[in-house]
Amino acid sequence: MKSLFNQADRAALLARLERLTPDIPPRWGKFNATRMVAHLNDVVRMATGELAVVPRPGKMTNVVMRNLFIYFMPFPKSVPTAPELLARGSSAEFSAECAAFRVLVEKAAARPVNASWPNHSLFGGMTRNNWGALGHKHIVHHFKQFGI
Repeated sequence: MKSLFNQADRAALLARLERLTPDIPPRWGKFNATRMVAHLNDVVRMATGELAVVPRPGKMTNVVMRNLFIYFMPFPKSVPTAPELLARGSSAEFSAECAAFRVLVEKAAARPVNASWPNHSLFGGMTRNNWGALGHKHIVHHFKQFGI
């Protein structure tokens, strides 16, 4: 499984980011390229505990459901997300968000292996491996949204 914590996987994501331009239209959904990168940045901030997100309890906190989604199911299109992960979108600036993305994914990857990880708003308790796999899967999902 690909992960944000694997250097080669991270490098591939950063290379794909270089192909993104602010004027590329989405293939689906409401994001423009700038808002998408701002959203991804906020998701990485949530993963590292820098951005608090209100929990949404439900069946996805079950370990089987969580692992099924993270490791086996395709990422669905146009799924609602936590409001906190959309809040900055209208004030985002493309080049600043891309620069922040590069820093944030490297910062997340540099966290100690034994560091504690915050809960996910939908999935609840998450391990380092969960965050790494879900983070990679989520970023790829949105990069595909813009054809990169």
